[in-house]
Amino acid sequence: MKPQLLKVNSQPEYSFNVRQDMLPNVNNNWHYHPEIELIHFHRGRGTQFVGDNMKRFSAGDMVLVGKNLPHYWKYDEDTTPADETNNGPYSTVIHFYDNFWSDQFLNLPENRCIKQVLEAAGRGLQIHGETAERVACIMEKLVHSHGPMRILLLIEALIEISGNEKAWLSSAGFRPVFDEADKARINLIYAYSFAHFREKIALDTIADVASVRPQSFCRYFKSKTSKTYSQFINELRIGYACKLLMENRISVKQICFESGFNNFSSFHTCFKNITGKSPLNYRLGIAG
Repeated sequence: MKPQLLKVNSQPEYSFNVRQDMLPNVNNNWHYHPEIELIHFHRGRGTQFVGDNMKRFSAGDMVLVGKNLPHYWKYDEDTTPADETNNGPYSTVIHFYDNFWSDQFLNLPENRCIKQVLEAAGRGLQIHGETAERVACIMEKLVHSHGPMRILLLIEALIEISGNEKAWLSSAGFRPVFDEADKARINLIYAYSFAHFREKIALDTIADVASVRPQSFCRYFKSKTSKTYSQFINELRIGYACKLLMENRISVKQICFESGFNNFSSFHTCFKNITGKSPLNYRLGIAG
């Protein structure tokens, strides 16, 4: 999807920005910015997009996003402030430039691990396990810190992330295309797909939404997203299936049709290809 350039608000007394979002779906679009972003989710769940990677996110997840890497977190429709008794933040977010402390600082031999982490963030990093827990504690301290302690805590967080409990998100070959002329068109495709992925979307229909010829649509979409439209729709459907499996309210076969698949065999194959597990094993893994 064509990302939008986001202007990150900063305060003149600070060299980098820290905030806590009290509402879901802040910056609710496919966007990018020159700052590196570290985000920790405290509550809510939904679908995460980083580069050409799409997966579910939930409370406790943590992601480091490199500069100018498109990203987007879409909370589930049932995640609204009105249905939650918890009044805490949905997420804590840090934005900083990779060289706000100067290039010389990053090139110091003692800071090699920090520089490597920031370079790896160019593909997006999912932070796991005890590392995520420790960084979450550091971020909480950072929210309430002032003066040089802010910089020290950010350094401490990046040192923690430089350990082994992390994984790349976007593929090595992903190259975002920043063409302002495509912004409205891609956003329309995106919005329509989210609203109708459980239905059969005809090529003529989605091409009409995008105002391109049907014979050109598939090539256009892949050139902007590095994946086919059918891949994208299947990923949306499997993401929704994962949500239903976690809720554990209906059978796996019902989930197949609720997610937009026409037969169980196709659903089972697609689910395993995307998640690496069968739907039943996915549900059992959650229950375990």
